Amino acid sequence: MSRRLPPRIVASVTGVALAGLVATACAPSTSDTSAKEDTKTGTVRVWLFQEVNNKPKEEVVQQAVTAFKSRHKDVDVTVDYIPVDTRAQRIKAAFNDPKSAPDVIEYGNTDTAGYVKDGGLADVTKEFGAWPEAKDADPTAKDSVTVDGKVYGAPLFVGVRALYYRTDVFKDLKIPVPTTQAEVAAAAKKIRKERPELYGLAVGGAYTYGALPFVWAHGGELATGKDGTYTAAINDAKAKDGIKAYTDLFKDDNCPASKCADMGGNDTVTAFASGKAGMAIGGDFSHQAMEDGKVKGKYAVVPLPGVKKGEIAPAFAGGNNIGVLKSSSHRTLAVDLMKELAGKKTQRALFDAMGFLPTYTDVRAEAAKKEPFVEPFVKTLDAGAKFVPASPAWGAIDSSLVLPTMFQEIVSGRKELDAAADDAAKKMDEAFKK
Repeated sequence: MSRRLPPRIVASVTGVALAGLVATACAPSTSDTSAKEDTKTGTVRVWLFQEVNNKPKEEVVQQAVTAFKSRHKDVDVTVDYIPVDTRAQRIKAAFNDPKSAPDVIEYGNTDTAGYVKDGGLADVTKEFGAWPEAKDADPTAKDSVTVDGKVYGAPLFVGVRALYYRTDVFKDLKIPVPTTQAEVAAAAKKIRKERPELYGLAVGGAYTYGALPFVWAHGGELATGKDGTYTAAINDAKAKDGIKAYTDLFKDDNCPASKCADMGGNDTVTAFASGKAGMAIGGDFSHQAMEDGKVKGKYAVVPLPGVKKGEIAPAFAGGNNIGVLKSSSHRTLAVDLMKELAGKKTQRALFDAMGFLPTYTDVRAEAAKKEPFVEPFVKTLDAGAKFVPASPAWGAIDSSLVLPTMFQEIVSGRKELDAAADDAAKKMDEAFKK
């Protein structure tokens, strides 16, 4: 029997940065705060995110700090845990005021490009490249700390989504576990027909990261880019095939648009956990909600299938990173502490304490053996997860709800798919050009 993972903050692995991206998108540009010295003594200041249950995280971090201090006898470390919902303003202020700024920060991986544009993060490409452990970081995690080919931090943990399904309902209705997206849709319709009190597959018009696997599985992309310049691709033919596959699920024979158009990711997870859906797309970080809900003991998880049998749909890889501020006057020490906090030993301990999925492929494989529940999520990551465009414009695109608006316009019938996709692409391109 799989052990119960401790509760943890959902926001930190699902594109935590929404509030921060909004603030970054409209905040004034940051002046050059590059440090003029690299002191090897004194105090290294760290800001990490505060979790719902923070004690286990504090204990793991203290172990990492102790290991770091054993190598640096004349150095002290202070760690402040900051609330996720106010971190955007605090980190932006830190970029502008080096005297009060930390040396090391934890940040959401969708924040990377915006923070680089703000001039807040230090380029650690050389140190990352020379770090033996970095070679085992999975490519998507590495992408989340990379902007224009330069590395601005170390991945700390990753979060990804897969397909939750009701084992009792599937057994009663003699439905085989779906192996393609067409089979997912067929299973959803059968559940809805036989059990009309249930949604077949709970979907949400505002659930961007639940929709994207359909777009990506059909060969579509959000945007294409080179050298930091991006062009929207959400209205390309393959992307539109994926959009259609997703929006076709918003019908009376599965999840009626009148009920589901406004639902977000948390709403779909809640629907499943409360026993109102036969399937849902949820994260490894949704486990506790299921264990605390009416479906406890009556569900299982598999990777969301792709278009063809044997394929796994690419999922969005959320998560957090550890970075060094450009203004740090303790750069060498800060980079060493970054490695300690994001290293394999700490990631193993964070998985055991918090359930955070490691970003190293070998450590993640160990985790899957230790905790069978995470295996479908590890398989999803190993099959090749995807990330949002590494552009500071993504903040504006995300915060102005470009993609949810597109999905909702289609499922409500306000616009045809082609027109809605073209409008979304136009808004994305306007943001990319700013």
